[in-house]
Amino acid sequence: MALPHAKHLDVINVAPLGNQLPGTVSTSLIKTDRIQLLHMVLSAHQEQPMHHVDDECTIHCLEGEVDLMMGAGVRQLRPGNVIVLPPGQPHALKARAQSAVLVTLLLHGGDAGNQGGAGNRRAPDKDSPTRA
Repeated sequence: MALPHAKHLDVINVAPLGNQLPGTVSTSLIKTDRIQLLHMVLSAHQEQPMHHVDDECTIHCLEGEVDLMMGAGVRQLRPGNVIVLPPGQPHALKARAQSAVLVTLLLHGGDAGNQGGAGNRRAPDKDSPTRA
C-alpha cells in the first residue's frame, strides 16, 4: 500500500482513540520527501530500541504514558506533552500503559537517515490501522 502524498491540504485526525486504542496498529499517516507523520501505537511495557534520526523530530503523546530515554535521562510524556529532539539525539521509548504518540520526522529525499526509526517500520500489509 503506497503512502499518501500531501498534494493539497488534507485534514488528518490524530484525536485520542480511547477504547479503540487496543487493537490499533502503528501507521504512517503521511510521507513526502521532506516530512513523515507516524501514528505510533505502543502496548503497555512495549519498548522501541535506542535509535536516532539525522534531523530534528518531535514526539507528541496523544494518550497513555511513555518514557523517553536519552543519555541525559528519562522524560515522561503524558497526553498533550510534546518534545523536540535535536538532530542525532539517541533515544528509546517505553510505554508505561497502552499509548499512542505522533512522531514527526524531517526527511532528506524521503529518508530519516542512519536507520532512524527502523524499529518503527512495519511490513506493508501492517501499514494501516486495524480494530479489534
